[in-house]
Amino acid sequence: MIYSRIIGTGGYLPDQVITNADLERMVDTTDQWILERTGIRERRRAAPEQTTCDLAEAAGRRALEAAGLKGRQIDLLIVATTTPDHIFPSTATKLQERLGGAGYPSFDIQAVCTGFIYALDIADRYIRTGGANTALVVGAETFTRIIDWTDRGTCILFGDGAGAVVLEASDTPGILHSRLRADGRYRKLLWVPAGVSEDQREAKDQRPFVEMRGHEVFKWAVNNLSKIVDEALAECDLTRADLDWLVPHQANTRILAATARKLGLPMSKVVMTVERHGNTSAASVPLALDEAVRDGRIRSGDMVLLEAFGGGFTWGASLVRF
Repeated sequence: MIYSRIIGTGGYLPDQVITNADLERMVDTTDQWILERTGIRERRRAAPEQTTCDLAEAAGRRALEAAGLKGRQIDLLIVATTTPDHIFPSTATKLQERLGGAGYPSFDIQAVCTGFIYALDIADRYIRTGGANTALVVGAETFTRIIDWTDRGTCILFGDGAGAVVLEASDTPGILHSRLRADGRYRKLLWVPAGVSEDQREAKDQRPFVEMRGHEVFKWAVNNLSKIVDEALAECDLTRADLDWLVPHQANTRILAATARKLGLPMSKVVMTVERHGNTSAASVPLALDEAVRDGRIRSGDMVLLEAFGGGFTWGASLVRF
């Protein structure tokens, strides 16, 4: 039996820090208001000349270095992003060239904040079925490019960044199980109204910025994240007590805390970076994972649950043995 294991992680954050004090000068908000509702103190913003591919490259190279591999030694590359450099070509093909690779499958996927979980599951299936031996999976976003900086409900939440993992074929299980879900009926609760293929006569008043009905998103996310976690655990004949770490999508501290309560997990078992990173969409789970691996919290043998929820709606969970 062929399995896949994570053998390296990497992360990258742009240099520019936007604090709550900075936002106080931009919109009608306060540091206290932001902290009480989100737990976020600061977020990162890509420089004008930086693209999503630039962030993905930095994170990808660090993951490859941690795995002891060169870019030409992988044979599958997936980039999860909502903010690609171009409509086409894909960000993944640009990244493939930069890493010195050619010929192997490279593509983007779009599932917003759940994108990395989707990409991880796809790479795992490639390896399990013999379609690849080594894969680089990246979540990368320049999400601040689709934020209305006059909307205090959304501009306080999001930031830019990238995270990555390297998977390798193994005879021992690493990615134990992934469970993915989507429900398009709720798409307008969290979406960007403007698009490419919409009839422009109908879309002329729509703007290419995130719109969110926060209260409804919060309730839906908390209820459904705990369900999918239990589904993933049951599939592997595991219980919540078997988890060493929960690495959730870093949406805001209220969602993280509510999800942990529903799962009966102490916050000491939850990896949290949202205070310093904000919500980096598809990058948030691999960024948090990389931080916890590099600072020694997540160790070999640990059982880790990755989970995320995003626009679409999409949501998913992956059980990983390190």
